[in-house]
Amino acid sequence: MSVIECKGLTKAFGGTKALDNFSCKIEGNTITGLIGRNGAGKTTLLKIIAGYLQQTTGEITVFSERPFNDLTVSANVIFVHDQLNLPTALNLKEILDVMASFYQNWDRELAQRLFDYFSLHPMQYYNGLSKGMKSTFNMIVGLAARTPLTLFDEPTTGMDAAVRKDFYRALLKDYIAYPRTIILSSHHLDEIEDLLEDILLMQRGQMLLHMSVTDLKEWAVGLEGRTVAVKEWTKNREVIFSKNGGLDQTYVVVRNDFTAAELQKVKLAGIKTLPVSSSDLCVYLTSKTKGGIDDVFNKG
Repeated sequence: MSVIECKGLTKAFGGTKALDNFSCKIEGNTITGLIGRNGAGKTTLLKIIAGYLQQTTGEITVFSERPFNDLTVSANVIFVHDQLNLPTALNLKEILDVMASFYQNWDRELAQRLFDYFSLHPMQYYNGLSKGMKSTFNMIVGLAARTPLTLFDEPTTGMDAAVRKDFYRALLKDYIAYPRTIILSSHHLDEIEDLLEDILLMQRGQMLLHMSVTDLKEWAVGLEGRTVAVKEWTKNREVIFSKNGGLDQTYVVVRNDFTAAELQKVKLAGIKTLPVSSSDLCVYLTSKTKGGIDDVFNKG
């Protein structure tokens, strides 16, 4: 069953469209990675899903309700981001204590165990925390709330590598124990890929790809070999990325619509077939040019 349905969603700020005719469906009890470069529209989408913003045109339902200023959606969604508006008059312990009145599934014990593990001090105030510690506290709130729909927008901002790993493991363990729908926006796809079931890739307010991680790993293939041979095998195919390696060698990434027999012929032509990581593929698909940063230095 779809928890979120978007049809032709557009959000304009003045003359700029943060979302442009965006459509998708998010199924229940899945972890979806929301991937895209800065300015792709990820945060705007999450704010509309959470009911913080109203779309300009198009339709969206969350739990079959229109999310903007909807009490049902508010009670069943938590939106974790780096601008959380937490009470400044309360210390961290007091903030955790009052969360039970906001979230029906609030797990006080889990919150306390995570709080102790990450060495937060109960008498500290949220505004006095470093950026990384704020993100850690936000993460604790997001996990312990156990809302049916949990939205994490770049939740690891400021965290060091060890804390990020702990967060990802905590999220996965709690999701397995208490399945719910989670959307995780992140620039660290290589770090979160093993957590995800689906990936939703955005560019300039539109959806580029929405598929399972398993399918994404097979969606493209890298070909490396003599330039003439590679060009011959890719002349009628969708080239996503291309790089000259010198000594008459070329590496390209293409849409993997080869048959098994064709791939065998490719190999017989002296061309290596290489897997393409999900992280690299998302970078290539959202790049302005086929050659990436190298094209800046190519003249003519």
